[in-house]
Order: sequence, then C-alpha cells, then structure tokens
Amino acid sequence: MADAAGSSSSRTPGGRPPITDDGRVHDVLVVGGGPSGSACAYWLADAGWDVVLVEKKVFPREKTCGDGLTPRAVRQLTDMGLAGALAGGHRYTGLRSCAYGMSLELPWPNHPSFPAVGYVITRHDLDQLVAERAAKAGAMVWQGTEAAEPVLDAGTASPSPGRLPACTGALVVDRARTTTHTLRARYVVVADGANSRFGRALGTSRDRGLPLGMALRGYFRSPRHDDGFIESHLDVRGPDGTVVPGYGWIFPLGDGRVNVGVGLLSAEGHHGGINTSHLMSAFIDQAPGSWELSPAASCGPPTGGKLPMGLSVGPRVGPTTLAIGDAAGAINPFNGEGIAYGYETGRLAAACLGRALSGEGEAALDDYEHQLEAAYGLYYQVANDFVKMLTRPKVMEYCVRTGMRSSAVMGVLLKIMANLLRPDELGAAELAYLGLSGLARAIPGW
Repeated sequence: MADAAGSSSSRTPGGRPPITDDGRVHDVLVVGGGPSGSACAYWLADAGWDVVLVEKKVFPREKTCGDGLTPRAVRQLTDMGLAGALAGGHRYTGLRSCAYGMSLELPWPNHPSFPAVGYVITRHDLDQLVAERAAKAGAMVWQGTEAAEPVLDAGTASPSPGRLPACTGALVVDRARTTTHTLRARYVVVADGANSRFGRALGTSRDRGLPLGMALRGYFRSPRHDDGFIESHLDVRGPDGTVVPGYGWIFPLGDGRVNVGVGLLSAEGHHGGINTSHLMSAFIDQAPGSWELSPAASCGPPTGGKLPMGLSVGPRVGPTTLAIGDAAGAINPFNGEGIAYGYETGRLAAACLGRALSGEGEAALDDYEHQLEAAYGLYYQVANDFVKMLTRPKVMEYCVRTGMRSSAVMGVLLKIMANLLRPDELGAAELAYLGLSGLARAIPGW
C-alpha cells in the first residue's frame, strides 16, 4: 500500500510545511480508512473510478472495538472478495445471552441474504485487510496522511440549513509533517469515524436528543479463547451492585485472548455520572469464573470511545459531499454494532457517487439520504425509542428477566436487534417488529 507522496523540501520560514498541488482532480476523495471509508473506496475503485483514500494512521493500527462481525458484516466482506481472509479469524455460531443467573445459547437465525455465522477479528488486522483490498481494486491509499482541513468551493453560496457545504478536496499533511498537499476531487466522502474532525469542520454535529453509547474494551488471556459463542451480559452492575443501562461482552478471539468490554447507554446525552473504568472493573470481577478474567490476565489497559447511534449525526449530504459510517452516526442502537453499517453505508455511498459521476450529479447524492432513510430510518427510530425505554433501570430489569425465561423470546429479540428480520416470511420476530414499528409511527418516543 502506498504512503503519502510528497517532496522532502524544507519548511517555510513560518514553520508550516510547504503546500504542493499537482493540479490533478480525482473523482472521489475518501477521508478515513476504517470500515466505511475502505468499503466505499473499494466499491468505487472496483467500478473503475479514480479514488484516493487518506488515513491518518499507518496500518496495522489499534482501534477500540468489540471486534465481532455479525452475519451482516460477513456478507459485506464476502461480497468484497474477503471470504478467504475471514477464514483466518475465529468463527462463532451465535450469541450466548446471560443475566440474573440464567444463560441462553442463541444460534444465528437462517436468512436468505446473510450467512448464519459470525467471526471475531481484531480491527488491528481487519481494517488493514479491507484497505489493502481497496488498493488492490485500484484505489490510491495514502497512509499516515491526515486530512487537516477541507477545501471548499469558493464560488458556491453558503449551504442551506441541513446541508453540507460543497467540498472540493482537502489539505492533507503527511505523518512526518514535512509536506502539506492539496488533494482535489469532484466529490468528497467523510469517513473519519465517531469523532470526525473533518466532518465537524464541514458542519456536522450530533443530535443530542438521540441515544449515545460509551464503550470500554480490553484484551485478556483466557482458557475459553476458542468458545463457539460470543457472550453478552445484560445485567451489568456498577461497583455498588446496582444494575446499569448497558451490557457487557466477552468475545473469543481464538488466539489465546478474549475481547472484554462494557457498553453504557444514554438517552439524554449523559451517563448519570457512571465511570466506565469502574464499570469495567466491576464486570471483570462479576464475569463467570470459567473465563478466568482478572487484572493478571489483562493484555494491556482498556481503551474506550463514544458510539453515536441511530443516524444521530448530520447533515450527511451536500452538493459534492457525503458522510458515512460512524461519521454519520450509523451505529445500530439496538446492539452497538457499527462495523456492518460502516460497510453498508460505504457501499451505498459508492453506488450514489457512481451515479453522480455518470451524469446524475447532485441529485444522486440527494438520493443517498433517501436510501439511508429507506434502509434504516424506521428501524433506527424503533431502536432509539427502545434504548430510551431501557435507560430506565427498572424497565430494563423487567424486560431482561422476562425475556431470559424463554429462548423463543430471546431468539425473537436477537433477530430484531441484529437486524436479521426476514423479508420473505412473517414469523414471530417479524410480527413483533411490526408491532414496535407501529408504536414508533403512532407514538414517537414511546
């Protein structure tokens, strides 16, 4: 994979690296090489477009994540030709749900569009694999290159409310900070993650009325590193023993380690003063002894991050600009899953950009928003309302205790929360979701 290009000329007297601009205008510039950015770059390059992706870190690099790939993510990776790479990860067949002394093993449901299997692969390895796949398809991938600031179209009026401005490129700086290069493109994709500095510079912000998650994860050595199920704990307790609105997870990696973490849900933009580090320590103490989790088994300090969920970040569209993945708040509020939705929104954006480049122009980019709404709008509305309900501890405890008494009920919840509802049948999960979506339409915020 290519690193950032540029000369080694000396700095200007003011200390700023010299700016170079070769005058080339690419079809698309993608800012960020995570799941959404690399997927978008792959699908654009695979279609023959001139795309350049800039990623401020150098692969392989660590990334805070649960590392779990659900059937939706597996489908996207397989479609990108990475089935062989998946075989190198740890394969699992379903979710083990644990709470209040009860445990249920729930296999992935059969679905006509998704495989009934998942994998656990660290983002350290996975993101490099996808970026390399984009490069192999023909994308220019500039590692160690930060998009420091957007280049705006000076001839364009200020954007209307709810729109991103017309962006024509970015001022990018190589990791040695010796060269600043102006990269120009007909279209620009914002894919630099949950914190999205580039997106904020263009005017994106999070709707604080929608749920936000906080997560903390670490790696531990464990004798159960090759378990056939990922494990979710729905009765996570704080140091004082009080159940909190969130969940804990233990995801086997198959290499001697497990990924252990806690996620904390909020519907009001705050987390009630709960310290995620204390919550993580309490979860490790409370985890089943068979995992043998302890500070002595830790592979290093945990890392954390925010989870903007339910399409809570906007605007997402401008005359020449799209925001995708975590930079668009595309994380599933039901389960905190972001990888699959990064791949999916990246692919969706690439299709719309291809149409724009083929002559449809701005109308094709506007259609990206319509397609997001069609794919996720109602589902995420239901999920957002569900999260708001679960942030009430007594409601969450009642729902979890009731659900854990029946594998059938939890199987229904798994299909809904993993977004694996079948389009070709009307089973219990589909009927339950129809009821929830009816409530969401009739009583927003129920």
